[in-house]
Amino acid sequence: MITTTTERLTVHTTSVRPVADDVLELTFTHAQGHELPPWEPGAHIELELPSGLSRQYSLCGVPTNRTSYTVAVLREEGGRGGSRELHEIACVGAEFGINLPKNHFPLVPADSYLFIGGGIGITPLIPMIGEARRRGAQWRLVYGGRTATSMAYRDTLESLSPQVETWIEADRGYPDLPSILAAAPTGTAVYTCGPTAMIDAVTAEFRKHPHLGGLHFERFTASGPVDTGGDSFEVELRRTGVTFTVPEGTTILEEVHKVLPNHPSSCEEGYCGECETRVLDGEPDHRDDYLTEQEQEQGDMMMICVSRCKGSCLVLDL
Repeated sequence: MITTTTERLTVHTTSVRPVADDVLELTFTHAQGHELPPWEPGAHIELELPSGLSRQYSLCGVPTNRTSYTVAVLREEGGRGGSRELHEIACVGAEFGINLPKNHFPLVPADSYLFIGGGIGITPLIPMIGEARRRGAQWRLVYGGRTATSMAYRDTLESLSPQVETWIEADRGYPDLPSILAAAPTGTAVYTCGPTAMIDAVTAEFRKHPHLGGLHFERFTASGPVDTGGDSFEVELRRTGVTFTVPEGTTILEEVHKVLPNHPSSCEEGYCGECETRVLDGEPDHRDDYLTEQEQEQGDMMMICVSRCKGSCLVLDL
């Protein structure tokens, strides 16, 4: 029986096509033919796979199109298996359960935008470009990839020249970030998504250009190995009324799932933001790649899949 809830719905695959080397574009429609819930640029859906794995994919279609959702998925042989499974089973008519769109990477208002995308990281930037054009804002896209055939939607994006500049590593190396950021107008909002090394490079260079506006990024992988070391500590789930111990080598999320098995989570490596939880008391030991430095200093939110406690007890709003 196909069901729809306030948080989940079932979709059918209506199109599967390659858009680059090892990249499949999948289009979904509502299983019962209804309009799909609205979304804004930067949003993603979480797809449930037959194996039980759940994976997040950025929506890269047109937000005003309420009849379908579109994602593009890179097959990662060295990943945790989700992309390989999806590539193997993807076909027209396949049915999937999804979470409703969530947006941890929203497009803020600005007069000027600089988008820097690498590889499959181009996907959330595509609807952002569309929205920037709709707003009449000034914008520029720098899109890098290993080879021309590895870059999804390259031909379509290059048709938007001169605002789009492609950097094919095999031909011209990596983007010249110092020159690119220096040339951006004062107050430009910088958005970047792609490999960890690229995001880290943009972040480091951004700090050297105080004329720019905010830096916004979304990671598809963690910046390093997950560290679960440290002393044990107590966690109180205030609304649930349960207190438990988190030993060394175990994450808060693992213990929370013993009490609340449906608590949201996805990457379990501290970069997707899905398990973000409010802290009512105690000092988090932040080990994530999602929260900004300022948000970490505030200490009222944490990623419980990787972060721990600097003291003996945390109280969470769960």
